[in-house]
Amino acid sequence: MKLHLRLDLGDGPIELVTNLMVIILWERKFKRKASDMANGIGMEDIAFMAYECCKNSQIQVSASFDDFIKRIVDLEVVSEETENPTPGAVLAED
Repeated sequence: MKLHLRLDLGDGPIELVTNLMVIILWERKFKRKASDMANGIGMEDIAFMAYECCKNSQIQVSASFDDFIKRIVDLEVVSEETENPTPGAVLAED
């Protein structure tokens, strides 16, 4: 699963996309499985993923996650996509 995030740290919005590494880091920190996201995730979860996306994208962030959170002006999930979408059903023709 990839999440498309929009983050504003006061310098205007930037678009971020999670990857496998970010999801695994989230699983390790919060002791949850990626499949749990279907039941909903909180703002701390989204902020953590944005923080890790920034670090992976060489975007300058503070070493402290809490300091990063203090800088957030706006943060939202724009969209999500599954890694391996299932193909549509084949319908029989009459």
